[in-house]
Amino acid sequence: MIAIACDHGGFELKEEIKEHLTKRNIDVKDFGTDSKVSCDYPEYAHEVGYAVTSGECSLGILICGTGIGMSIAANKIKDVRAALCTDCYMAQMTREHNDANILALGARVIGPGLALKIVDTFIDTPFSNEPRHIKRITQIERI
Repeated sequence: MIAIACDHGGFELKEEIKEHLTKRNIDVKDFGTDSKVSCDYPEYAHEVGYAVTSGECSLGILICGTGIGMSIAANKIKDVRAALCTDCYMAQMTREHNDANILALGARVIGPGLALKIVDTFIDTPFSNEPRHIKRITQIERI
């Protein structure tokens, strides 16, 4: 199951991503927000972060205007590795090399077509399990 959440700036893109994932037969748990009314993104980032780190959801997707605030907020949670991606190569590399477990997207930065391709790449790319990457992730976790 994929956890997803957004703030008011990412609401429309969140709805498109949910529809896209549903068509792919991927279960989605929506943590909000449910409208374009201004809201505080950290609470949504934290809910998705905890859903992923608890094992309730395997991966997470966070969307705000730029993706920056959501990624910063999510990365405050132990064992979250949230990556802000603006293209498919970044999504592939962060899964393969960093074993990122949350994707952050900027709805005001990328269009919906590209966003869906980034989401697919993120979800479909496995972690490489290469020792050099495991070592680096372990170093990140100690900080």
